[in-house]
Amino acid sequence: MDSMGPETSTQADTTDRETVISRVINAPRNLVFQAFTEVRHLAQWWGPNGFTTTTRTFEFRVGGVWEFVMRGPDGTDYEEWISWTELVPPERIAMLHGEYRGDPNAFESVLTFTPHGETTRIEMRTVFPTKELRDEAIEKHGAIEGGQQTLGNLADYVAEVARKGTED
Repeated sequence: MDSMGPETSTQADTTDRETVISRVINAPRNLVFQAFTEVRHLAQWWGPNGFTTTTRTFEFRVGGVWEFVMRGPDGTDYEEWISWTELVPPERIAMLHGEYRGDPNAFESVLTFTPHGETTRIEMRTVFPTKELRDEAIEKHGAIEGGQQTLGNLADYVAEVARKGTED
């Protein structure tokens, strides 16, 4: 990253509150990015293994909201809320993610999509409000493993779409 001054405090200040997960996906960047833009795609892959996603509201635009319920393999429902804060197709998506609008424990995630020939490297950097919330997400909710599974589900989904050539 570029450093314009003696210190880039925002990066250093978030290190103990963040997680970073990445994966190379065997599909072109435009297709990987598109998988985030429509409910018909998200419903097929969003969430860790064994979870399903049911959307209540979805508007993919800056300031738009995605409200949904994730159902775990044990039948537990998890209310989720995302507001898109920055969209730079097909390079970057930034969002605020919590259980509901105004959730004081909501976290910020930035996804970057970097092309590598016919593949795409996706990186998901998440910054929590506190180190304690980050640690709880990792230890109690399996945030790292769940994030890796989610990106794995995305990889499987877009690779299948690319193989079939059914993108429309």
